Amino acid sequence: MAPTPKPLDELFHDMLKDVYYAEKQILKALPKMAKAATSPELKKAFETHRTETEGQVERLSEVFDLIGKAPRAKTCDAILGILEEGKAVMEDYADSPALDAGLVASAQAVEHYEMARYGTLKAWAQQLGHKDAVKLLDATLAEETRTDKALTQLGGPANTAAVAKAA
Repeated sequence: MAPTPKPLDELFHDMLKDVYYAEKQILKALPKMAKAATSPELKKAFETHRTETEGQVERLSEVFDLIGKAPRAKTCDAILGILEEGKAVMEDYADSPALDAGLVASAQAVEHYEMARYGTLKAWAQQLGHKDAVKLLDATLAEETRTDKALTQLGGPANTAAVAKAA
């Protein structure tokens, strides 16, 4: 007997749980990244993004409410792997001129993952007719995009400093 096909709304809910878990894990990682950063601007960027991430978790809770589900997390192996790479950078490059460059790269990997997930969730919310959820997901996607751009700007000086100090 063939399994019953699962509908898009079930996949939407499943990915919502996945990104909810991811955001909670990111909240734990950001203070560690801020503490490890040597550049005051990079420290501030991580601290600012932690505050934004708290708001993103709240928005996700609202999306769960809009679809009539309780906010629940589902282990996200992808974010665990990305965060583990960031942890390795902090350990392997502590006291290295390349540390901040590595932190920027690690943070951008997180942002790109989030941007992909929020873009997909927004598209599915549109398809499923969850107009209010679309607005909430779009607000988070816009924040993640701004954070990625800010990290790109911080990456230039971090990369230059890593090269200059190594020479």
